[in-house]
Amino acid sequence: MKSKAIFYHAGCPVCISAEQSLLSALDTNRFDVEIVHLGTDKSRLSEAEELGIKSVPALVLDRQVFHINFGASLSDLK
Repeated sequence: MKSKAIFYHAGCPVCISAEQSLLSALDTNRFDVEIVHLGTDKSRLSEAEELGIKSVPALVLDRQVFHINFGASLSDLK
């Protein structure tokens, strides 16, 4: 069974660069990858906050959050 990987971003240049790097590096045989653009899908902001995401881009692997660089804080996306 594959693990879940969720990549949250806001569409900024930092986020897009991180997404491209992530997709080329993450083993899709091990992970089901979901990309969530919080700039266009604001309904997922509360989900991201509950997971502990403070800024995007961020990667969640099996509910563990990894903040990548800094594109925007979640409060800026509200």
